[in-house]
Amino acid sequence: MEWASRDPDFTTITCLGWRPLLNENCYKDIVIESLRFLSQQGRAIIYAFVIMETHLHLVWQMRGMELNRVQADFLKYTSQTMLRLMLMNGSELYSELEVNKKDRKYQVWMRKSLSVPLWTPKVLRQKVNYIHNNPVKAGLCRNPEEYAYSSARFYIRNEKNWDFLAHYDG
Repeated sequence: MEWASRDPDFTTITCLGWRPLLNENCYKDIVIESLRFLSQQGRAIIYAFVIMETHLHLVWQMRGMELNRVQADFLKYTSQTMLRLMLMNGSELYSELEVNKKDRKYQVWMRKSLSVPLWTPKVLRQKVNYIHNNPVKAGLCRNPEEYAYSSARFYIRNEKNWDFLAHYDG
């Protein structure tokens, strides 16, 4: 594998208070579209992901920018878009996200997402397997490739259902 400007990172992003903000597909689709945008703009390479109800995991690699900047843009865009949709749909979760902080009135994601650099291909493969088995461990499916909002089908069945994914083996 040829690494881009930095090593890939394993990142976990958690919904505020572990609320099931991503339980509806329309909110998962916002995350998907943002990942697609980052990939198309050449800002990130997306190797693996899973979107659960309360959190998401990613293996991604920044291109020419710092992880913090790309991740901040990703979090800002997804939270603003999700909040607009919640307000439009009259979701009761919307009011639960009011925090009235100095810099924001609402908050979707917990602060300080976990990001771990993946120094070797072996560790990267371990994290990809962890990501793909997350829905199985949560009892949402029996096999990783059965869960729709994951990159597991890409790796297990060679399905190209997510146009923004890049295989970690090049």
